[in-house]
Formats: sequence, C-alpha cells, structure tokens
Amino acid sequence: MSSPNFWNDKKHSEEVISLLNSEKKILDDVKNLINETNDYLDMAKTIEATDDESLKWLEEESKTLNKKIDETETLILLNGDYDKNDAVLEIHSGAGGTEACDWANMLYRMYSRYAEKKNYKLEIVDEQPGLEAGIKSITVIVKGLYAYGYLKNEKGIHRLVRISPFDSGARRHTSFASVGVTPVIDDTVKVDINEKDLKIDVFHSSGAGGQSVNTTDSAVRITYLPLGIVVTCQNERSQVQNKAKAMQILKSKLYEIEEENKKKELKELKGIEQDINFGSQIRSYVMHPYSLVKDHRTNCEETNVNKVMDGDLDKFINTNLRRNAK
Repeated sequence: MSSPNFWNDKKHSEEVISLLNSEKKILDDVKNLINETNDYLDMAKTIEATDDESLKWLEEESKTLNKKIDETETLILLNGDYDKNDAVLEIHSGAGGTEACDWANMLYRMYSRYAEKKNYKLEIVDEQPGLEAGIKSITVIVKGLYAYGYLKNEKGIHRLVRISPFDSGARRHTSFASVGVTPVIDDTVKVDINEKDLKIDVFHSSGAGGQSVNTTDSAVRITYLPLGIVVTCQNERSQVQNKAKAMQILKSKLYEIEEENKKKELKELKGIEQDINFGSQIRSYVMHPYSLVKDHRTNCEETNVNKVMDGDLDKFINTNLRRNAK
C-alpha cells in the first residue's frame, strides 16, 4: 500500500484493502480472545465454590466466549487458495418432474437467505424454470468475502422427504437436487482453452415477458466438447457480455477440475481414501414422518427443518470445515 502506484488500479487496491482488513480482523479477534480467556481464568481462581451466583455468571460468560472462539476458528480454517473468492452456485433438479423442480427452488431460497445473513450479493446468470412450478436449474454468482470458502461445503446431492403439496393423495415423496460450487477466478489465473474445443450457440433470452423480453439472440451457451461441460449466460444486456461471463465461469470450472485431479492423484499416492464429493448424497431434509436435517458426512443434525430452510447453515458448514481440516 505504500507503493506510489498503489492507487492507480482502483479494483486491485480495493481487493488488497479488503484482504488486509479481513486479516487484521482475525488477528485482532485472536488477541481479544486470549485476553478475555485470561481474564475469566483469573476470575475463576478467585470465586469460591459456594458462590453459586458468581459461578452461574461465569458459566454463561464461558458459553459466549466459546461461541466467539468457534467463529474465529472457522475463519482461520478458510485458508484455501480461493476461499476468499466469490462463488458460482449451481442448483439442478433431479428426476421427479414438478416435485424435484420445487425442491430446487426451495434450495435456492435457502441459499438466498444464507447470503442475506452473510451480507453477500447474488447475481443470477442463468435460470431455467420448471414446467409447472419451481426451477429446473439456476446458476448464480455469490459475491462476498469467503463466499467460496463457506459454500464449497454445500457441493453434492441434497435429498428431501415430505408430503408432496402437488399430490392430491397427500403421499410422501422423495426428491433430489444437486448443488455445484466453483470459485470465481480472476484474469491472473491462466487457463488454456483451445477454441476448437468450444461449441458456442446463441439464442433468445427468456424473460418475464413484456418489456423484459430481449428480442435479439443475446443469450450464449458454451459447450466444452472434451468434457461435455455446458455453461449458459442470458442475464447480461448484450451477447458480448453474456459470452464473457460464460467464459469466466467455464474457466473457473476447468480450473477447479484440474485442482481436484491433482488432489486425487496426491491422495492415491499417499494411499488415503477419497472423501465424498460432488455427485454423492451429502444431506437429507426430512419433513415427514419426523422433522430432521442430517448431514451424512459429519452426522451433524438439526431437528428444526424450517430454521435450516431459512438459511441457518452455519452449524453444518462449520462442522464440515473442521472435518476437512483434520
């Protein structure tokens, strides 16, 4: 920051300041926790065993302190190369028609509420509505510090069990939806893509109708032929902007695949059993015959399903971060 050219690039300078502030906050939090812990330990030495009121007060204070420690530990665990980056969040409905599309929409609402709690911003890149209700798929960029670090824990298959509101017989249904998360990488990360490996299609953007309809072929679909990866963007104002956004997401996906392959090779060399990853069921949300959300990777549970569906995911995310750190 002391460089005379630091402020010439506003975007870069803002990123550096944001990074500096986040690192300072963690350091300040750790120092404060150490001081607070020592203060309580000193108090504990002076309290008599028969002083019930003081012991009760100290017990309540220790609960608050433990919560602060947990929050700080979680931030320290977000130390991956791209944990601080924005994230591309994708939700795809599974087999099951309307029921699955409704479940995908419920998950999108859950993550939207989670983003609100974290003061993150959402940018919809592509959305495919269901025929009767819900969404077939949606791609969203989640913008905010540590967005990828937190949301990467949500990759996988999410299972819902409930009495279907679309079934006149009020029978129990099981629905599935997949969640994919990739970090948004900037131009400093080089990803080589051969133009011959790309198939680029343009089409009309779908919209809400009336003045919202874009009558030009501005939407862009890019297919990376070697791996069959498809990226669609239709929410920008022009074809050029949609193509640029789609290419950015494609590069992020390809980079992540390359990193995952490196980790896989390293684990095979070390003889370590592979973790569950995208494509495997990670969590069940049961609304009938009982109420329970269970993460199958950590066995973390919550009986208040509505609380979770309103975006209260910290319990599951933090537990999985600790599991991966061990």
